[in-house]
Amino acid sequence: MSAVAGVWAVVVSYHPGQELRGLLESLTEQCEGVVVVDNGSDADELSGSSGIRSLCHAVGAVLVEQGANTGVATAQNRGISVVRARGARFVVLFDDDSAPSDGMIAKLREALAQGDHGRVAAVGPLIRENKPGGDQLVYVARRWGPRRATVDELRSPRLSAAFLLASGCLIDLDVLAEVGGMNEAMFIDHVDLEWGLRARKAGYALLVATGTVMNHSLGDETVQLPGRAQPVHVHGPIRGYYLMRNTIALIRSGLMPVAWRVGYLVWMLKYIAFNALIADRRRERLRAMSRGIVDGLRDRGGPAPF
Repeated sequence: MSAVAGVWAVVVSYHPGQELRGLLESLTEQCEGVVVVDNGSDADELSGSSGIRSLCHAVGAVLVEQGANTGVATAQNRGISVVRARGARFVVLFDDDSAPSDGMIAKLREALAQGDHGRVAAVGPLIRENKPGGDQLVYVARRWGPRRATVDELRSPRLSAAFLLASGCLIDLDVLAEVGGMNEAMFIDHVDLEWGLRARKAGYALLVATGTVMNHSLGDETVQLPGRAQPVHVHGPIRGYYLMRNTIALIRSGLMPVAWRVGYLVWMLKYIAFNALIADRRRERLRAMSRGIVDGLRDRGGPAPF
């Protein structure tokens, strides 16, 4: 397998597991270069014969240590600036627990080069949840907002998406310079959605290359509710803060059509109800969500204040 010229990978690590080794070994074979931006892993995770530093040295990856959790958007922007300085033309973003398939980068690059969807900003793989019976995570535009693609839609080799999950997303750096980098005020949740909305508003398409599959983890656990086909992803309480705050920021941003704003308001109500009535640690979740709503209305960004 030969590396794809001009493509550099940026991996954001945060207390990574054993998956990081396989990810880096795969990416160093498929990409011209790899940059790991570590977002505050502890000393034991960084050092030692099996630590992040040793692993990056072994595979020839560039390691950038942030020293603290600066948020996924800041870490991605830092990595993007590094690969741009090293002459990259394209960047492909990854979380530290993703598992790209063999030849995935070449297939994404080929899909980006196709001219059948006009101007294309980015291409992602068909992402599946990394668990038994995991669902696909491909979102297309519907009247009330992004929704999962249907089986028929996934038969298209290149499917127009509402947005792309950041992990596995190959982006043209010229487009990134025009659209702008990741929104660091959002810190974590909806960073990829917000960037995708900006790209689409600028007239670019976002594509999923459905012929290449990547396994990826999403959420701490899932719960299957009666009458609902798709499982509900359950995150820790602090994520409720970011989801409420950043959803409000998106609704107020002007990037969404009116129907999408209504759709996301309805989603917020459902999310609050689930976390208040069904999930564990309900008081903690309610406090976090309430603070997120207040901070969203106050236009507060950055890390959670608690």
